[in-house]
Amino acid sequence: MRLAKVLYLLPVVLLLAGCKKAPPANVAATVNGRPITYDQIDRIYEAQFASTAERASDDLMMIQKLEILRTLIENEIMLQRAEKLGLMATDSEVDAKFNELKAPYTQEEFQKQLEKRKMTVADLKEQLRRDLSVQKLINREITSKIAITDKEITDFYNANKASFNRPEPTIHLAQILVTSTPDSGARNLKNDKAQNDQEARKKIQMIEARLRQGEDFAMLAENYSEDPETTANGGDLGFLPLSAFDQSSPQVRQLINSLQPGQISPIIPTPGAYRILKVYSKEPAGQRDLNDPRVQQTIREALLGRKDQLLRNAYYEIARDEAKVVNYFAMNIVEKKGK
Repeated sequence: MRLAKVLYLLPVVLLLAGCKKAPPANVAATVNGRPITYDQIDRIYEAQFASTAERASDDLMMIQKLEILRTLIENEIMLQRAEKLGLMATDSEVDAKFNELKAPYTQEEFQKQLEKRKMTVADLKEQLRRDLSVQKLINREITSKIAITDKEITDFYNANKASFNRPEPTIHLAQILVTSTPDSGARNLKNDKAQNDQEARKKIQMIEARLRQGEDFAMLAENYSEDPETTANGGDLGFLPLSAFDQSSPQVRQLINSLQPGQISPIIPTPGAYRILKVYSKEPAGQRDLNDPRVQQTIREALLGRKDQLLRNAYYEIARDEAKVVNYFAMNIVEKKGK
């Protein structure tokens, strides 16, 4: 937990420590009287930290659980705001999102994903209802109220003009990576991991065949790629300078130079891994002008993200001030560790 968060929470924790009222059974905190249970915290903790839980010290475990509870409190505050404004997600919206999440899996695979997250179908649908409701609140109260003017875009460009000057040609790439390293699992939607070179070659050949049949590159990357840094983003590597490939073999450099936007490479074998690349675009060196639509879109997205984060933080602080939160978990930690 960052120091700023600790300092921010400390007065609240110490104040609550002075309360002598016994907490209700299994209740870690309440938000306007609505309970958040230790079972909720434990379920999330096991799902997020199962691989490191045995090595975690008691203090680290408590820090992690306090952070989980802080998030649950934030979400509950925002959910109650959504309820008050009549913005709760409907059954049809929940079912649509549920079916979207379930679509990439077989029934057996989907059940394994639920078990991994310590959830039932009912738990997942309830979580989706909460998430969709909060998103509706954010869209109405925050996102819909953000406007970016032409002047703001121009000012941002003038203040950051150097960042739009590419010193050398760049290429926007995505990749699907399969490795032969044995591992218990991969962070892709299918939780699919090759365990040796034979499995890796078979898997990358399957992916290549599906790409030739016209399947979406990004979706296949999310389902099967074994690169933890890019899989969740559809394999997107972003814009890379051509010099980034100086250490690659001459054959790989030549292949990357020859691919045109929209094209997909054949299988590229490298030590311990196989990969397939897709070129989205190529950019020449030089200053990119403000009139370039891609420059304007990049600036607009940056300004939207900045304003969105600012307004979300401010909106939450107002909602937090208006809510009555009792953090029994924090009280208990202070009482026990402070003696």
